[in-house]
Amino acid sequence: MTVEYKTRTQVVVEEIRKRILSGSIKAGEPLRQAALAEELNVSRIPVREALLQLEAEGLVEFEAHKGATATRLSAEQVTELFELRALLETELLRLAIPRLTEAQLVQSERILQQMASAYQTTDTSGSWSELNSRFHLSLYQAAERPMTLEIVQNLNSNSDRYIRVHLLLAGGVKKADPEHSKLLTLCRQKKVEPACALLRQHILGAADEIIEVVLKQEA
Repeated sequence: MTVEYKTRTQVVVEEIRKRILSGSIKAGEPLRQAALAEELNVSRIPVREALLQLEAEGLVEFEAHKGATATRLSAEQVTELFELRALLETELLRLAIPRLTEAQLVQSERILQQMASAYQTTDTSGSWSELNSRFHLSLYQAAERPMTLEIVQNLNSNSDRYIRVHLLLAGGVKKADPEHSKLLTLCRQKKVEPACALLRQHILGAADEIIEVVLKQEA
């Protein structure tokens, strides 16, 4: 495969990410920079930069005497992360809805529009995943629970690689977009309990679909 000149690092990131998330590169498999550079027709520099970016996303690990390897995706970790998210995020939403202003709701709506545009771009998984987190967090700011919000942000960061799995391999966007729109409508209507129930189902439903993908890869 010959990589076109756009940002070489980003093209390499997308290709290696796709291979890890699809299971083409197995968990624990060494990622040899020289071999990847030759295969992708680039120098080692963008490969090195790509592996560092993927390490930040939780998809690559650097180990002493072993170099870079693909991280293992864990069904058990998905369960714990997403159950914690459902617990804390529904509580934040419950507190936030009565306090949400029209300006805050408009901001959330703008993020939804950006997500729709992001899905049409090349690096969908990166931009859409980031906007997905921003949308959720935009609904919780009004809760005025900064410590809980910080914990949720950390959980979202740890969930990012799994959100990308959901997006790329489990058709996550097709379900997420209408659910996000419905959630925003319920928030605007100040329907606290239906909104919290939808958010819980939205998070745990995604977890079920991600676990199915991860278990298939393990098999």
